[in-house]
Amino acid sequence: MLRVQSLNTEYPNDKGGVVKAAQDVSFEVPEGKLFTLLGPSGCGKTTTLRSIAGLEKPTSGEIDLDGQVIYSSSKGVFVAPNKRNFGMVFQSYAIWPHMNVYQNTVFPLEVGKKKISKTDMRDRVMRVLNAVALDHLADREATKLSGGQQQRLALARALVMEPRLLLLDEPLSNLDAKLRERMRFELKRLQRELKLTTIYVTHDQSEALALSHEIAVMNEGRVVQIGAPRDIYERPKNKFVADFVGTTNFIDAKVLDVDAGGGQCKVSTRIGDMTVACESGTSRNDMILVSVRPEDVELSDAPLSPDTEYNVCSGMVDAKVFLGEYLDFQVKVGDTMVLAKGHPSLRTPVGDPIHMRMKTDKCIAIPADGRA
Repeated sequence: MLRVQSLNTEYPNDKGGVVKAAQDVSFEVPEGKLFTLLGPSGCGKTTTLRSIAGLEKPTSGEIDLDGQVIYSSSKGVFVAPNKRNFGMVFQSYAIWPHMNVYQNTVFPLEVGKKKISKTDMRDRVMRVLNAVALDHLADREATKLSGGQQQRLALARALVMEPRLLLLDEPLSNLDAKLRERMRFELKRLQRELKLTTIYVTHDQSEALALSHEIAVMNEGRVVQIGAPRDIYERPKNKFVADFVGTTNFIDAKVLDVDAGGGQCKVSTRIGDMTVACESGTSRNDMILVSVRPEDVELSDAPLSPDTEYNVCSGMVDAKVFLGEYLDFQVKVGDTMVLAKGHPSLRTPVGDPIHMRMKTDKCIAIPADGRA
């Protein structure tokens, strides 16, 4: 179990001020799980990862792994990076061009302080190369590998040290879209099979959703929400999370009534009254935003009957784009534009009326002022 508690990292900028790169960052990662730090550039995710690795010294806080404190400001503990036994793969793979695949992988064992026999070295190297499906390329020059193979080689080099913790900093960002998608499956398979406790840093929400057991969304140095991928996507706590993770509709609303026991509230919006899912603490007359994903907006040419399970309204097709397996619709309801995804069989022309329904539990009330 990795525990990060109240981590703060600051450094001076070139104007004499202070940059608060990480602020009060706290999370726990159970053994064998993949935990992702997700957020835009400059949000503090890489600083947090480098602090865990020991490549940066935080201002305050505590980090421990399996009960061993590796950093603590209050206890005056800072374990040097080379003594933490963590594996790390960066955005740049830093493959040695003058070495072949085997030599690249064995290098960390040869320069390590722990004495290992040549036989044991070879066994460990071939075991990790087999895990990343490069054992048949052990004698190939590293410069003759494809991008995906180089990425797997960088992983093998990190794994051969049998790290207590694997740290991955945007490892797929240099790959093209198709290879990146394929490598997600490879990474997920490796992490699950080897039961590696892993911290993964990315700005790509698709990667985070595909790979993670749990995600911490970061913004401006702070963790704004932690949860399983489905919770992060379906139950965002604030506007930033809803907007950053996927695409969503935001509809201004005023709370008319609250059903505290049922976790729902009745709201008034510019597209009509709606019943939406809300958190405890929501009160009558609160101004909120309703977040509803385009794929949760169902479209129909025929009028839809009111239903307690659905919010129903009608509008006009303002624009649509054919994308093969689905159509992107922009539907105008009064002066509000609603994004929706429709089946290709839906042929409603632009300018014609169309009808919509949205499941009440897919319409999420979030604070209008951006608070979590």
